[in-house]
Amino acid sequence: MNPLRILLLSLLLLTGAATTHAQKLPSFVTDSLNTYIAREMAAWNVPGLAIAVVKDGKIVTSKGYGVREVGKPGRVNDKTLFQIASCSKAFTGTAVAMLDHEKKLSLDDTVRRWLPGFQLNDPLANKVVTLRDLLCHRIGLQTFQGDFVHWDSNLNREQIIGLMAKHEPQIPFRSSFGYCNAAYLAAGQAVQAASGKSWDDFVAERLFKPLGMTRSSTTYKAITTDTNACRPYSRWEGKQFMLPYDNIDNLGPAGSINSCVSDLAHWIQMHLDSGRIGGKEVVPYAALRKTYTPHTIIPRTSAQFPSMHFQAYGLGWFMADIHGRKIIWHDGGAGGFLSTVCFIPEENVGFVILTNTDNNSLFTALRYQLIDAFCGQPYKNYSRRLLPFTQEDEAAADADIAKWREEVKTAGQPPVALSAFVGLYGHPVYGRMAIDMDKNGQLIVRFQHHPQMSAKIEYMGNGKMLCSFNSPLWGISPAEFELNADGTVKTLTVHLPGFLDNMPYVFLKKPPKK
Repeated sequence: MNPLRILLLSLLLLTGAATTHAQKLPSFVTDSLNTYIAREMAAWNVPGLAIAVVKDGKIVTSKGYGVREVGKPGRVNDKTLFQIASCSKAFTGTAVAMLDHEKKLSLDDTVRRWLPGFQLNDPLANKVVTLRDLLCHRIGLQTFQGDFVHWDSNLNREQIIGLMAKHEPQIPFRSSFGYCNAAYLAAGQAVQAASGKSWDDFVAERLFKPLGMTRSSTTYKAITTDTNACRPYSRWEGKQFMLPYDNIDNLGPAGSINSCVSDLAHWIQMHLDSGRIGGKEVVPYAALRKTYTPHTIIPRTSAQFPSMHFQAYGLGWFMADIHGRKIIWHDGGAGGFLSTVCFIPEENVGFVILTNTDNNSLFTALRYQLIDAFCGQPYKNYSRRLLPFTQEDEAAADADIAKWREEVKTAGQPPVALSAFVGLYGHPVYGRMAIDMDKNGQLIVRFQHHPQMSAKIEYMGNGKMLCSFNSPLWGISPAEFELNADGTVKTLTVHLPGFLDNMPYVFLKKPPKK
């Protein structure tokens, strides 16, 4: 086919659904979107991306770009599945708000009314914490605290909730924002207690089905067995790697939904039409309004939007003022996937962007471009503004790894024999960690709740071991050790990437049995 004809056909596919509304759409959407996405995907090395835009109740574009799997011909389309991770939280917040509206529970019920065994470490929080507190991230844990033990682990939902009593609060209860996945899991379990349906079934029956979200699901099995699903990718030392899918069924209400832009366009249509789709009410608007109400202030400004006055969190949604409009959105990130769902009620517009690599800010940049375009702002390429920061971070991370490896080479002999590290270790929240020595004299770390994960540790001097995990997602980082007075190993402190868990995990070595 003639290249010019291909270009004209692609433009027709983009604009065909919006012919009668073309005069209301910004030129960035009608004229530039295909070119922009193709160019910036190449710059960010994004294998696959899908986007949908909803304006004035109509889906004006819903399509995919790139491939589902690198090296294979399968193209991304608007039915291609992605793990949308924390974009799931809005579904959970909406589910609880629906039950509140139906008087089957109250957002201000204590959590223990619905989950009698629920406990937090802080006695005051433990007594008065409500479902609303869970949903707006103000229970006293810092962002991502505990996700090392929760994420992609073999713990079930009840076990994760049980461990919440062991997490020591890092911020005062109800004082400030601390993003907590386990809190959303607990809220989802309250949905089950109040409705008699599991969170998975409630979301499927009360939201997916009436919204026509026929491709959406909540389980690891659903995406791993689907023939039109993207594979996840990450970057590691300058190379792109395909990752296994995260199995986060145990955190379902916090992030286990799989979906596509075709389905999520219906989700946006419902929000922009006061809870209705096709004229039929799915969610009472009074319930939806509660999810958009600011509950927890986030003291943050934006370098990209200096006129922003506030950011806040509602019940499953972030919100901010940008260009004088209230912007409502949520991002999602799983291993190899990044996504965003966003809408601007005053402009009657919304959009969803899904990508299959966790090493990009294109999903954010494209959201910014669409916000600017629909708010009548001059074009500026946010992708090219954000790319240098990512490249600098990547270069710094690669330099750190090279430095650490050089330290291993020049470290000399450790203060104790490597065999002294062999044994069992324990952490009050995580549980057990074991260190063994293989036949080559290499120390190998294994973790009780992540049987698929291991790491090698090597002495790097100054009381540190270099901990190299077997997955690019978990990375490489120094781990500190402490010795007892008699020269035996007392502790090993393990660190995870900040996007996973910012807490240091101090594992105490158990003395050998006599």
